This record gives sequence, C-alpha cells and structure tokens, in this order.
Amino acid sequence: MPHQQHTSMKTYYPPRGTYDPCPPIGAKYYSTPPQLYIGFQPPSLAQFSPQEALNKGTLWPLFYDYYENPYQQVKKPLPN
Repeated sequence: MPHQQHTSMKTYYPPRGTYDPCPPIGAKYYSTPPQLYIGFQPPSLAQFSPQEALNKGTLWPLFYDYYENPYQQVKKPLPN
C-alpha cells in the first residue's frame, strides 16, 4: 500500500441506500487540527509574537492551521 502524505483536509462520501429516492449528496469535507498528528509537545517550540498569537488563535506556529472553506465558490474576475 503506498504511503499517504499528511493532509488536514479529509474527504468522505456519505453512504446511499439501494432504494434511496434522493440524488447522491457527493463529497463532504472536514478539517482535522494539527495537534492530532503530534504525540507530545516538543520543548523549545518557536512562538508567535503576542499580537500575532491573538490573531491566529495559538501561540505556536506548529499548531496554526488556516481553514479554507472547501464549499465556497471561487470568485472569477469579470471580463473587461
């Protein structure tokens, strides 16, 4: 089995019954936080500045995870 690279965005397909009259829902996405993949907090981690830590919601860059909404449509520029 090939080795899969870590990704914080996961995908699953909801099961559909044999006689389900509704159309398939399609892929669902969810995000997993970085602390799930770290067994313990290593000593002497780099830290954000206090202001940046308040903006990002964590003191340590290792635990920062930017969330990008997979359901949000990408805005296309208007033609000139």
